[in-house]
Amino acid sequence: MKNRLKFIGFPFRQKNETSLQIKKLKVCSGIRTISITVQVADTPKKRDKGLMFVKNLPENEGMLFVFSAKTYGGFWMKNTLIPLSIAFLDSDGKILRILDMVPCKDDFCPTYDPEIYYHYALEVNLGWFDRNQIKEGDFVMFV
Repeated sequence: MKNRLKFIGFPFRQKNETSLQIKKLKVCSGIRTISITVQVADTPKKRDKGLMFVKNLPENEGMLFVFSAKTYGGFWMKNTLIPLSIAFLDSDGKILRILDMVPCKDDFCPTYDPEIYYHYALEVNLGWFDRNQIKEGDFVMFV
């Protein structure tokens, strides 16, 4: 994949701490490429809120969580109203792990931990990766 773009040095730094930038990504599996539009969560405040309280997520949209360095740990679904799938990516955009997550309105919600280090996480509607035949080892790139 010589056209694969490195994610490190992510060009998404924003001046406004609360506004979300919109970016287009391509998810590549073999010769197939699927386009997706994402909101970028690149600050602690934006990552903490994530997709909380979102009632509907269009089919080819999602949220990309950007971390300034490799990170370890999971995501939870507190106050998230829709079921999601999440892919954890390395600095090159390689999908390392995919997990499915269910909404949680309780005080204590489970954590979905990939048990690996990652640089990025991509949340989409539940089953999106399966429906598009995207699997671990595939790549995410900028358009």
